[in-house]
Amino acid sequence: MQRLGDLLPGVLRELGLERELQGWRAVEAWAGAVGPAIARHARAVAYQDGALLVEVEGSAWRYELGFLERDLVGRVNQQLGSTIVKRLRFTHNRGGIRR
Repeated sequence: MQRLGDLLPGVLRELGLERELQGWRAVEAWAGAVGPAIARHARAVAYQDGALLVEVEGSAWRYELGFLERDLVGRVNQQLGSTIVKRLRFTHNRGGIRR
């Protein structure tokens, strides 16, 4: 009898869900990859088609992180050991970033 943990990767691959699962891992990895200073003002909330959707506290943070996008994508991918994230999409969070 095989363990579920051993079977799951193959099932996800067959269903075409493996890449999306990796994308959601990128959402979880965001704070650790970018560090606490950025994570206090921006949080990853979704992944779709190679893009990590990041909510930011305001336009100043959106502007600043736009300049750092290449570096931030590299940090997230390095933490994952993958190149799943291709770009970041920034959006304003009207309610503030939860800490």
